[in-house]
Amino acid sequence: MLITHDIRCALDTVVDLVNTAPEDDTTPDGLRDVAALAEFVEKHEISDVGVLSEFDLSAVRRIRGRFAAVFAAADARTAAGLINELVAGAGTTPRLTDHDGYDWHVHYFAPGASVADHLAADGGMALAFFVVAGEQERLRRCEAPDCRRAFVDLSRNRSRRYCDSRTCGNRLHVAAYRARRKEAAG
Repeated sequence: MLITHDIRCALDTVVDLVNTAPEDDTTPDGLRDVAALAEFVEKHEISDVGVLSEFDLSAVRRIRGRFAAVFAAADARTAAGLINELVAGAGTTPRLTDHDGYDWHVHYFAPGASVADHLAADGGMALAFFVVAGEQERLRRCEAPDCRRAFVDLSRNRSRRYCDSRTCGNRLHVAAYRARRKEAAG
């Protein structure tokens, strides 16, 4: 599956957006206020975004929940339906552009679109390419029991299980090793 720079950026943005959601009642929201949304927009170099407001924050949080539902979709048909709703709701208007030193690429959002519509259109289309390619199962959640972060498994053999092998994966492997050692000694 060919993943262009634009699709990769959109995927990374979607994953990071989904992962801003609080995991439970004790975890703070990564998009706690408009300033946090502005930081998110700047970090991900989201173009054509005007002055952000509480309305934008609320709309982006709704889009975040809809993206999370795509990662939780049981099958491609369900994921496709969710993606179709996201993209249609954003009023997509595909157009070629070459801004800010980037070569020609496609923007799926209409000029002047809100940040939520921008995210829904570009992110929705990036996720759509995975469904079209029959790769929806690559949209995953971390298998560590205390982590449910989203990630896209881009490994060659679709074997990635953890959002980060250095943290979640390593922590579980160390725990399993210690349990085996304790059982062998006991």
